[in-house]
Amino acid sequence: MIQITPHMRILLSVDAVDFRKGIDGLAGICRHVLRADPFSGCIFIFRNRRATAIKTLMYDGQGFWLCQKRLSKGTFRWWPDHGDGGAAALAVHELQLLLWNGNPCDARVAPAWKKINSG
Repeated sequence: MIQITPHMRILLSVDAVDFRKGIDGLAGICRHVLRADPFSGCIFIFRNRRATAIKTLMYDGQGFWLCQKRLSKGTFRWWPDHGDGGAAALAVHELQLLLWNGNPCDARVAPAWKKINSG
C-alpha cells in the first residue's frame, strides 16, 4: 500500500513519455530529464502522449512501485506546460485532484499550513 503524506515531494514530468517504458526507463527519465534521484522516495508522475493515462513511480526503500491509471473515456484535462528542468512540483492535494481528472489550478482549498499565534 502506498501512503501519500503532505511532506512527500511529488514531481510531475511536463513532457509526455513513451508508455512502453517500464521502471528502468522511467527511472532514466527521472535522472536525465527531471534531474532527480529515482531512489529519493519522491513520487514521479508521467503522462502518455494521448493524455489518456498517467503512471506514478516511487521507491519505498525496498523496491519500486509503478502504478498506472488509464481513463476509460476522455483525456486528462489538466497538465502543466512548463516547469523547472522538465518537472513541475505538486502538492498532495493537487495530485489527488489530478488522479480524479480535476484541475489543481481551479481548486479552492485551505492552505496546507496555518500560522499559530503565540499568545
